[in-house]
Amino acid sequence: MKTKNSLIAAIVICAAAAQAAPPKDPPSKCASDAVLAGSTCVDKYEASVWYVPDPVAVNAKLVKNIRKGKADMDDLTAGGATQLGTASDDYGGAGCLDHGAGCNGAIYAVSLPGVTPSAHMTWFQAAIACASSGKRLPSNAEWQRAVTGSPDPGPDNGTTDCRTASGFSAVPTGSRGSCVSAFGAFDMVGNLSEWVADWLPRSTTCGTWSGSGDQQCLAGAATTGEPGALLRGGRFGDGSGAGPVAVGAGSGVNPSWSTDSVGFRCAR
Repeated sequence: MKTKNSLIAAIVICAAAAQAAPPKDPPSKCASDAVLAGSTCVDKYEASVWYVPDPVAVNAKLVKNIRKGKADMDDLTAGGATQLGTASDDYGGAGCLDHGAGCNGAIYAVSLPGVTPSAHMTWFQAAIACASSGKRLPSNAEWQRAVTGSPDPGPDNGTTDCRTASGFSAVPTGSRGSCVSAFGAFDMVGNLSEWVADWLPRSTTCGTWSGSGDQQCLAGAATTGEPGALLRGGRFGDGSGAGPVAVGAGSGVNPSWSTDSVGFRCAR
């Protein structure tokens, strides 16, 4: 039986070893589906969400490629994967419920160009789709770094500008060539508003940031009900309210809420 002194000595040794361990180096490059923004790999495109049948046996290689950031449309098609969240909230058909039950290993988030990004997804579902893919939702600070250099929108010309004021749905990822950050991440402004990892009390009042006109729903704090979950960048119909500093956790924006204008992207 260990004595009290031996236990204390073991704790001291472990603590000293932990202090002596060198810090983990930040990545120097990312997989081809992501961009390096500071010390974080952030997905290049808004996520498309896929149901992958039999991920353990038949599609183990496909899942491995998804987690490595190497899966492309041909891989997904060959594996019989089905994209979800483009026209409706159809995640329940894959067994993935709004609060995340049944989602782990059932849905996967993929960063692909030229596809309609998936929407109709709660914060819980988005977080698990990232986790199944070996990733996570970016923090608010990580998202803010990655959006640097994205244009603060004026009129949407319908072809190259950020999708902020034309039509009532998202366009394919990366199709707006001018809507790209200094790091190479597309559609962080407009198209779909994007969940990030952070929660805070739901806002009771919305305004705009001085100097940009970008929307901010951070004023006041609800004291009952669910917490708020942050959305970033604005959506396809927000006009000048969309932008690099657009942020909100408004009265209805709780983690179990979803709509056709909210999506996400993952990070590592």
